[in-house]
Amino acid sequence: MNTTFSCVGCGKCCNDHHVPLTLSEARMWAADGGQVIVLVEAFPGNGLGLPVQQREHAEHRSAAARSGESEVYVAITFAAYNVGACRNLDEDNLCRIYERRPLVCRIYPMEINPHIPLNIALKECPPQSWENGPQLIVGSELVDRELSELIQLSRQADRDDILMKDAICALLGIRTTALKGDGFTAYLPDMNEFARIIDELNGQTLPQWNSEWLFHVSSEDIAGQVLAAGAQVVSDAPASYAFISLRSA
Repeated sequence: MNTTFSCVGCGKCCNDHHVPLTLSEARMWAADGGQVIVLVEAFPGNGLGLPVQQREHAEHRSAAARSGESEVYVAITFAAYNVGACRNLDEDNLCRIYERRPLVCRIYPMEINPHIPLNIALKECPPQSWENGPQLIVGSELVDRELSELIQLSRQADRDDILMKDAICALLGIRTTALKGDGFTAYLPDMNEFARIIDELNGQTLPQWNSEWLFHVSSEDIAGQVLAAGAQVVSDAPASYAFISLRSA
C-alpha cells in the first residue's frame, strides 16, 4: 500500500506533544526561554523488557552504566515540554521558528525508531492530509530521500549525544530511571542550571562518570524481575521527578 502526505497546517501535531530534541536543539530551546523535560528509560544487560530484535537499536542510543550488580543501558531523551500549544505557534498555527525547527518536526509524520512503522490511525492529521500530496511510502519503502536523510541524522544525534546527556544528568542529580517498556521517569530541570551545565561541558573531554542508576517500576512484580537481574530498585517515593507508566490501568 502506498502512502501520500501533505501537511494542511492544522497545528494538531504542535499541541500537547513533548518533541524530542538533539543536544544542540535542547540548548537552543533553553536559550529561547522554553522548558526541557528529561525522560529516562533503561534496561538491564539481560535485556529485560526489550524484544530481542530491538536490542541493537536500543543499545546504540543508550549509555552503558551500572545498577547494583548489573550492567544497564540508559536512554535519555531531552524534549521540548509542551503543555497545550507549542510556544512557537502563532495565532495562525504557523511556526515562528520554522527555518530552525527541531529535526523531529521536520521528520513528521514519519517515525524515528526503525521498529515503529508509520500508522496513519495513530496520527492526528485530518484525512485530507493523506489524500493528496507527494508520495511518502511506496510499498514498504520510504521514497522521500531528504526525509530519509533527516531520520538518519536524528538517529545519529541520539548516538552522538548520549554520553553528554548522561554527564548532564549526573550534574543535575538525575539518577533514577524507569524500565524500558514499563514507563519513563520525567524531570523538569531548572533551565538556567541546565544551560549552564551544557555550556560548561561543551567542547571538553568528558570525565569517566561513575554512572550508577536506580530503577523506578510500576509494580512489585516488575520490581522482582529487575532485582533478579541484579539491578537496584528505588524504595522512596519520588520527590524530584514523575513516573509515567506505560502499563494499562
